Amino acid sequence: MLEELHLFGVYLPAALVWAVIAGVSAHVLRGLFQRWTWFKLFGPAGVLELALFALLWLGLTVVADAFFNQGA
Repeated sequence: MLEELHLFGVYLPAALVWAVIAGVSAHVLRGLFQRWTWFKLFGPAGVLELALFALLWLGLTVVADAFFNQGA
């Protein structure tokens, strides 16, 4: 598992980088989902946004772990 990333001369925890990317993606997708009326039928918006963030973070972590496989 990739534990840290070297970005612009700074070592950052990989989980932090994936969480920021997931947060920005969830924020963008939230704006798109709020335009659809069926989105309000599934429950409170806060719970759905949190679930969307968690699923995006999980997906990014799994894909990154497969893509950046260290082999050791």
